[in-house]
Amino acid sequence: MDTQDLKEAILRLKKEKQAYILAHNYQLPEIQDVADHVADSLGMARHALTIPNDCIVVCGVYFMAETVSLLNPHKRILIPDTNAGCPLANFAPIQEVKRWRIQYPDHTFVAYVNSSAEVKAEVDICCTSANAIEIVRRLPNTKIVFLPDKNLGRYVQKHVPEKEIVLWPGFCVVHETADLEALLRTKEAHPHALIVAHPECPEEIQDIADGVCSTGQMIHFVEQHPEIKEFIIVTEWGMVYALQKKFPDRVFLEPSHRMECKNMKRITLTKLYDALREEKFIVKVPDDIRERARRSIDKMLA
Repeated sequence: MDTQDLKEAILRLKKEKQAYILAHNYQLPEIQDVADHVADSLGMARHALTIPNDCIVVCGVYFMAETVSLLNPHKRILIPDTNAGCPLANFAPIQEVKRWRIQYPDHTFVAYVNSSAEVKAEVDICCTSANAIEIVRRLPNTKIVFLPDKNLGRYVQKHVPEKEIVLWPGFCVVHETADLEALLRTKEAHPHALIVAHPECPEEIQDIADGVCSTGQMIHFVEQHPEIKEFIIVTEWGMVYALQKKFPDRVFLEPSHRMECKNMKRITLTKLYDALREEKFIVKVPDDIRERARRSIDKMLA
């Protein structure tokens, strides 16, 4: 089937099976087009609590499907490709996290949602790039271990200087390669454009950005600048499509060096169609892990 036929077939199957498609902003444009809701990690988690359907298909990487499963333990949670992992989450294997807990017994452990369900069960609270600063600021403890993203952790550290934050040495392989020279060339070609960067980007990128935002916050940033017609978006290129679709009267530019998450792009229309048709690739978190991990997520959402 061609793209349009696949889209129509997916929409028919979705209706027939009373399924709900939840997608991340980094998904392929055609996946975003057939999704019922597109959001960042925090938006996906919050929205997952409101979905009445018994079958939810998560178009994102594996930890996102795990999070939806944590929040909906009695529903069928599907992911179109179980190999759509997150290299950032892999920077924090559970045994290493347990070792750090022994090494830092007086610290509160904060895990970015880009982590496995096992790690979420081991830490004190989770956060996303949208709420990391607020969560760390509100914690009663002044000693924090932040994992697994060092760039996001450093961004939090800068905004919450009263806390002593130990940074885990992990990073997003997509955002870590954000090219400063490519960004400056794009800015030179579009001098009136505002630079909007994700906090997973290195500090040198954050320092020249007009706004440092989660993907969900990027939408609000554009809304807050109605007079600006051009924006340079320094994150995975799927977000450029999401913004262009929401604001057709503005221009959203990628840096001349494209940023692409190959794991996000593993989710295709064909795989989504197959997952829906066969109701396969069910994501289910074991009860003993789920109960503890759910506490970390619930604290974040609260």
